[in-house]
Amino acid sequence: MSIESDLRKDGIEVVSKLNTIEVNSIANCIANKLVSAFPEFNLKSNELFSRLSKINMYKAKIPDGMAEANYFYKNSSIYFNANLSFEDLEEFAVHECIHHLQEVKDNKNHLLKMGLCDLTEFKIYGMGLNEAAVQLMTSKAMGTEKEDVKYFGINFVTDSPNCYPLECTLAKQMAYITGEYALYESALFATDSFKNKFIQATSKETFIAIENAIDDIINAEEAIIKINNKIQTIEDRNKKVDHLVNKINTLKNKIAVTFMRTQNLIISSYFDREFNKISTIEQIEDYRKELYNFQKFIGISDDYVFFNNYYIEKMAALDHKYNVIENGGIETAVIEQKAPNKLILIFRAIKSILFNSAQDTQVRI
Repeated sequence: MSIESDLRKDGIEVVSKLNTIEVNSIANCIANKLVSAFPEFNLKSNELFSRLSKINMYKAKIPDGMAEANYFYKNSSIYFNANLSFEDLEEFAVHECIHHLQEVKDNKNHLLKMGLCDLTEFKIYGMGLNEAAVQLMTSKAMGTEKEDVKYFGINFVTDSPNCYPLECTLAKQMAYITGEYALYESALFATDSFKNKFIQATSKETFIAIENAIDDIINAEEAIIKINNKIQTIEDRNKKVDHLVNKINTLKNKIAVTFMRTQNLIISSYFDREFNKISTIEQIEDYRKELYNFQKFIGISDDYVFFNNYYIEKMAALDHKYNVIENGGIETAVIEQKAPNKLILIFRAIKSILFNSAQDTQVRI
């Protein structure tokens, strides 16, 4: 299939090509931003500029709901929405330029990997996770401020309010476990370090389930865009439109359910395993802090109680584990009648507050 056919399939129609000066301006700006945002990777601005300035860039008519910029690896080209001013191109070019840097091709120009996305099998794996990682890198490079948002009935704080916000939130939760370095290193250089580190912290089955879930979310979002565009072509409200609207609502519900289930899987798979590793008083406090701080990354809805209940459960378990460790690891030891340690008083106070709050209403953490 030709490039033109691929573009027509996606509804993209080329209007004009950016000139060399315009391309070089964008390439130079993005190279500097990436070097500044990710010093840990020792990127060289002149090398990045050399690679990015070779990308073909076009203005094009792009369907409503589609990304304002799209990278095509087959001809190393970026297609920008023709409605964008030149001053706005940089913002949308960062994401697509990172895609260009991610590419791993064979000697026949066949794409094998793009960051966290694996194309070597019959099915593409990790597309959603890769898009999320690239968008998080884009937000960091652009200095995007965090925002409180609500999508599909889910409230959360995001680094990317306008592009893949749910996917980015799940990727941030995973990066909380592995560290952001592992996520960005694997995304930029197409390594397996992030995947392997996350599997070590949870399990291979958990990683695959999360990877597939994020793909399901991004596919459902794209399906909603296509249906909305189809509705726009229908002049009168009729049964067909009602059917399409119901289909959109079903997809929205699927996205919300998939997100929550995936978030809960990340929480339980990691913190259950970490709990079993605890053998000292110091590790108890480290665990409590790590679990407590995870709340900054979660999404909540009106009926979401999993994290609160999980936290209360773990506080009770930590209380018990503390007593066991204090008594030399003997589960059935008789505890001496003495003043409770300061740390155990903290656990009991937190457990009491959360339990009492949960009886009345959902605790907003």
